Amino acid sequence: MNPKMSELRKKAMALPLLPGVYIMHGADGGIIYIGKAKALKNRVSQYFGSQNNHPEKVRRMVDRVDDFEYIITDSEFEALILECSLIKQHTPKYNILLKDDKGYSYIRVSAGDWGKLSYVLQKADDGATYIGPYKSSYYVKSAVEEANKIFMLPTCGRQFPRDFRKGRPCLNYHIRQCMAPCTGRVKLDDYRESLQQALDFLKGGSSASVRQLTAQMEAAAENLEFERAARIRDKIAAVRRMGDKQKVVLSKVLDEDVIAAFRNGGKTCFQVFRFEGGRLFDRESFIFDSGDSDSETEEFLVSYYTLRQDIPKNIALADGFEGMEDMQRWLTDKRGSKVSLLVPQRGEQAQLCAMCRANAAEALAQQKGATVREFGVLEELRQTLGLAALPEYIECYDISNLAGTENVAGMVVYKNGKPLKSAYRKFKIKGFEGQDDYASMAETLTRRFEEYRNAEPADEGFGKLPDLILLDGGKGQVAAVRAVLARMDIQVPLFGLVKDDRHRTRAVTGDGGEIAVSSKRSLFAFLSKMQDEVHRFAVGYHHQRRKNTTFRSSLTAIEGVGEVRAKALLKYFRTVDNISKADLAELEAAPKMTKDTARAVYRYFHGENEPNS
Repeated sequence: MNPKMSELRKKAMALPLLPGVYIMHGADGGIIYIGKAKALKNRVSQYFGSQNNHPEKVRRMVDRVDDFEYIITDSEFEALILECSLIKQHTPKYNILLKDDKGYSYIRVSAGDWGKLSYVLQKADDGATYIGPYKSSYYVKSAVEEANKIFMLPTCGRQFPRDFRKGRPCLNYHIRQCMAPCTGRVKLDDYRESLQQALDFLKGGSSASVRQLTAQMEAAAENLEFERAARIRDKIAAVRRMGDKQKVVLSKVLDEDVIAAFRNGGKTCFQVFRFEGGRLFDRESFIFDSGDSDSETEEFLVSYYTLRQDIPKNIALADGFEGMEDMQRWLTDKRGSKVSLLVPQRGEQAQLCAMCRANAAEALAQQKGATVREFGVLEELRQTLGLAALPEYIECYDISNLAGTENVAGMVVYKNGKPLKSAYRKFKIKGFEGQDDYASMAETLTRRFEEYRNAEPADEGFGKLPDLILLDGGKGQVAAVRAVLARMDIQVPLFGLVKDDRHRTRAVTGDGGEIAVSSKRSLFAFLSKMQDEVHRFAVGYHHQRRKNTTFRSSLTAIEGVGEVRAKALLKYFRTVDNISKADLAELEAAPKMTKDTARAVYRYFHGENEPNS
């Protein structure tokens, strides 16, 4: 914790209740964060109060604050203008800082008779033809990919005519996305025609392309070139299908940016959809450490539109914030004409915001190696249990025994909604004999967190604190483990999984009573699957222990074979069946065996017949 915390808080409490800008300095005097406030005292004092409710990014910033200064303004709008100017001037480490590194993109047509279409970020002196530049790399990439599919142009690394008939056609040929010039059966004139049609499509758009292709089809039909006319007809159909696919919005959406955020695990992803003429022409994704969620959208807009000169008339936001009127005024001044900033609640605009948020979640999920579906069920779990953060790392425990014998426990781990089997752990209950599920669960969790304190941070299984602990059991198990966590000062959310009379997960239980889990929700399937997995894992370990005990007990009935020799025989021969089939020489060669004991084991499995000498 910052050693100057009390001093900084005292200074913050003396600030006026006026709008202004505050500037945080580090120990070296450098500026590390700049913010604005409607009431300086209220806003700045929040930083130096309790740190429990702050995101990790804010806690790190506060720990590095050595001092702060402030500038009073006449209004919050003036504070916003000053904040933008200071951030641009000083680029503080803990503000959201975006880089204007999009550059330009080009459509490239490789040199030679059999040219190929691709998209590139830079022109090169390689004899190829370049079309552009285009500002939207997303648009160029998508358009080139669609053109190659529609007009069945090759995208592989083969060169023609050098690679004619040197290999079989790839999958694209079989799914009708490539004409396969590699077969040597495609005429050069036909290939050039398709390439030119693709270029016309890219330059003129789908409507102009359909008109040109239709004229070519009719001319071919009049000249009785029915095969060529059929090929062009198929291309027209493909262009129209692609056009229908692009209509993710209705014609009411004209020039507009749609912005949404998804936060999880200390990270925030902002997604921006840019529409022009009713068509999605660009999209951008930005991922950074999460800060104060109350001001993060506002801070992102300041950074994003400081870089952008082409501000649209309308900006739709998935989440609103307190200073939207001042932000709208700032954007209007920057554009030179009115900008509407809105948070749609229903209709097409709300659907666009939801789609934008889903894409932000997908981008963040991909970075973490998960999927939107997995993130969705974790978000549902977070909301159901009232957790502060998404439970990315979950541990689930179950006890297994038979009338109090071979008491064991299993721990399974789910990371980002998927089993992490390398982190699974087994426990043999050692603290008592007999059956006591509450005491077994308490011992298991005690040993688990004792291991945590001794483990390396990188150790999967014990070296990481979970975001959530689930127990296969009800309030009794939860109470037993709650006492363990309190005694060991472990701050992790804890809940039990309660089953119905058909052994299905019906509810989650915690300090506040049971929370029903509907069988129609994806959360039900997720928790049921996890509960089945931990049960399978614990029971499997229990069966293994019982099997080994049974085997050892049968071996210890042989004269001269005790617990140690029984374990050594099982380890050496793997199974009792292998021991029964072993000859005398093999038994004598086993670890910890004597000749007399080997003979006793042989006679036990082969009767009184003496082994061959």
